[in-house]
Amino acid sequence: MSLEVLIAGAGIGGLTAGLALLRKGVSVRLFEQAAVLGDIGAGLQLAADGTRILIELGLENAMEAVVCPAAWKEVRLWDTGQSWKLFDLGQDSMDRFGAPYWFVHRGDLHRVLREAVLEAGGTIEAGVVCEGFSQGEHEVTLSLSDGRAIAGDALVGADGVHSRFRNQLFGASEPKYVGIVAWRGLVEVDRLPVDLRRPVGTNWVGPGGHIVTYPVRRGELLNIAAFCERSDWLVESWSTAGTKEEFSADFHGWNNLIHEIIRNVETPYKWALIGREALMRWTDHRVTLLGDACHPTLPFLAHGAIMALEDGLCLARCISSEASLPTALLNYERMRVDRARAIVDGSAANAKRFHNPILSDPIESVRYVEREWAPEKVRRRYDWLFEYDATSAPIGQPYQLSI
Repeated sequence: MSLEVLIAGAGIGGLTAGLALLRKGVSVRLFEQAAVLGDIGAGLQLAADGTRILIELGLENAMEAVVCPAAWKEVRLWDTGQSWKLFDLGQDSMDRFGAPYWFVHRGDLHRVLREAVLEAGGTIEAGVVCEGFSQGEHEVTLSLSDGRAIAGDALVGADGVHSRFRNQLFGASEPKYVGIVAWRGLVEVDRLPVDLRRPVGTNWVGPGGHIVTYPVRRGELLNIAAFCERSDWLVESWSTAGTKEEFSADFHGWNNLIHEIIRNVETPYKWALIGREALMRWTDHRVTLLGDACHPTLPFLAHGAIMALEDGLCLARCISSEASLPTALLNYERMRVDRARAIVDGSAANAKRFHNPILSDPIESVRYVEREWAPEKVRRRYDWLFEYDATSAPIGQPYQLSI
């Protein structure tokens, strides 16, 4: 196809869109404001709806070299450590959903995607800020911070939660602090008790907070993401270093295993969770949005990165199947907007479930977990996520929630 698509942002969503388009024969140029594309971030959970996309893009072998395949998911009480298995993964994920469930370091996924884009003939320019755009009937022009103006057939704003392109298209969104501070860190598993070295995703739930742990990088590191209700920290950047003492104090009284992890974190990072409304419009003529630029979500369904993967693949499928680019971008929006909204809403609902004050009661907490994480409720909350197939979803058809 004699098309050139410009992508502002070379994060997971931008790279996935770029690779998927290149696989369809579309020329792609990516522009990223970060000067160095390196080993950023911490852990990600990739359920079947995400891993089948990476496999479709030919990345199965590259990913298997860096991921930790998941055995199962469990929920544990914050103080006693009592645990309940939620569902099996491993072969069960293959049998039920047709794709594996992987734990992965964000930096490893980013590197695999970046290398694949370059090998497929795409270009990535780092250290340049995408400042805005103008468009006409037949092309769009991207304005860069170094004074260049780059023309293309379409522009994708994959520039994250602080998207300049969302603001230019639809106006600035109103950020709202949700009253939760997040902590993250990585620990070498050899430094931890055997109970913490399993290929298992664990959700520790407690009054006013919850903690998620799972191994990444072939099981060599344990990822911890911890969330507590606080009103005194409003910095949204997730690269701000904190201290182990403050991290530990936020989870005073929690199980000793949690504090063993915190003691061994090399550098803990903290950030405030900021909520924004998911957009119901993503597209204007030859410009569209992708990922956090149009549907930022709280990290409580483990689907932020997966939504970016889904967006990228669906965008490429729409562009490759429709002669009119503006129509293709509208088809992409139509496919994605309702599913994105459902995931944003589901993530917000989980925050309340994970932090319920009843979890402070030794007796009622057990009853609460057994009720809220009963097998049928777990299936209703997660099956509709995992079974979605972006590789075959009808092009241009709105998503129908199956719960």
